[in-house]
Amino acid sequence: MESKKAIDAHIHIDSYEETDRQALLEQAFEAGIEAVVAVSMHLDSCKTNASLAELFPGRVFPAYGYHPEQPVPTAWEQDELFAWIKAKHTAGEAFAIGEVGLPYYSRTSAAEEGRLFDEAPYLDLLDRFAAFAAELGRPIILHAVYEDGAKACDIMERHKLKKVHFHWFKGDEATINRMISLGYMISVTPDVAYEQEIRTLVERYPLEQIMVETDGPWPFEGPYEGRMTVPPMVHDVCAHIAAIKQLPEQEVRERLLSNTREFYSL
Repeated sequence: MESKKAIDAHIHIDSYEETDRQALLEQAFEAGIEAVVAVSMHLDSCKTNASLAELFPGRVFPAYGYHPEQPVPTAWEQDELFAWIKAKHTAGEAFAIGEVGLPYYSRTSAAEEGRLFDEAPYLDLLDRFAAFAAELGRPIILHAVYEDGAKACDIMERHKLKKVHFHWFKGDEATINRMISLGYMISVTPDVAYEQEIRTLVERYPLEQIMVETDGPWPFEGPYEGRMTVPPMVHDVCAHIAAIKQLPEQEVRERLLSNTREFYSL
């Protein structure tokens, strides 16, 4: 029997209990997870992921950024974060820029509650991260869903970025077609097991531009109800993608694995 191998292309390892992180990763690696892409929320999160990358060289691939579903950092905090990332680059370390993007959920919940929400500083910050990714020659990992997908594409195109990864993407057909034509990658989560919107996206998107992720510790429903999200769940995601694409499972697993290795130079 051929062994199952996969890479979790988007996980918040630093959001798990500190006491659980090491065991969780060791168990994942034993279960055929070749590596994980550990995305960051803010500077402290970046530092934790940098330490985990040192602890598991070549297996924890860090991404440094600032998650958009929180207040925009002050100018001073932004400068501190960018300087810290630049130092990692100067030291020759391997990393991506992420998770960065636009605050779809914060913005829409503010609208529902009748609160004012200024998107401009978020667009400015994403523009700064895109320019930075271009300058450093690094892949960029995006949180940009629905109508924010088109805004993010505008910014990526403006900075001529090629290595663009939209994680857990949801959006309209025009944006999906645009992302495909630009060569952008998406990653699919365990909700492919029960969310028709995601299953339709998988049907539509070329296999060569797909990766798999958990976005752990985010909890899932359906067959995963009540279970802790762990990297080996991407094995299920691979199987669902193969079934949707009506292709041999092993062939699909190998393709998804090589897509991720290639995109992140793992």
